[in-house]
Amino acid sequence: MKPKINSTNFGSITVKKKTFENDILIRLDGQVEKRRKKLSKRLYGTSHKVSLEEAEYIYEKGARKIIIGTGQTGFVKLSKKARKFFKEKDVKTKLLPTPEAIKLWNKSKGKTIAMFHITC
Repeated sequence: MKPKINSTNFGSITVKKKTFENDILIRLDGQVEKRRKKLSKRLYGTSHKVSLEEAEYIYEKGARKIIIGTGQTGFVKLSKKARKFFKEKDVKTKLLPTPEAIKLWNKSKGKTIAMFHITC
């Protein structure tokens, strides 16, 4: 079941009334887990650019859409390879500043996964 996101502030996100102080992924089954941003950081020196390796980790077979919260002011981007990977998997990507992405997530239906960056 898709968990409701209650709120976000710089440095935190609250899902089902539980506050996380790290970037998160939400899986198809509703499981919330810590984002593995080191997969991108070790390649680009920042977690503001999603690498192919991180995109492969984020992806789940059966997903039709991924919502990416790009941070409070929208710093996160997909690398060209990550964008191509999601396109090849026929997964629609929607990148929005995290507060807007949360609104979309809470209204979304279907086989959707998400990643939320909680700073910048």
